[in-house]
Amino acid sequence: MSTPETPRPPLPPFDAESAALKVRLAEDGWNSQDPARVALAYTPDSVWRNRSEFLQGREQITAFLTLKWRRELDYRLVKELWAFAGNRIAVRFAYEWHDAQGQWFRSYGNENWEFNPQGLMQRRIASINDLPIAEADRKLRWSGARRPDDYPSLSELGL
Repeated sequence: MSTPETPRPPLPPFDAESAALKVRLAEDGWNSQDPARVALAYTPDSVWRNRSEFLQGREQITAFLTLKWRRELDYRLVKELWAFAGNRIAVRFAYEWHDAQGQWFRSYGNENWEFNPQGLMQRRIASINDLPIAEADRKLRWSGARRPDDYPSLSELGL
């Protein structure tokens, strides 16, 4: 028997303000690099396509994110609302990270999200490309996990 999930506001249907807030909350969660915390934003049976990987459920999501953040060091992410309707949100994003050898990358992508009535993400479809960059070419530089509110957006950064 499943148990009811605690609502994760803002709840669908989304308007421009609530969709933008949902995107920022997701960005903040991912920048925490805490797999267990991030997984709680998804339904217990959430379905993901991340690049060429297919995941289902919080256990697989948590395992995936644990490995991701062991490989992607000094991770910094910025998400930007692209579109919304009803219980769906589309975002674009960029994140920077380096591997164990010190090579920096900027990863660009798009995500399509679908939420249940309690505001938990039940479907996530992500397409992502990685671009090797020099450390000097990084644009996502801030201290701490959360991007400061006055830090430029993707559009302002020209990304």
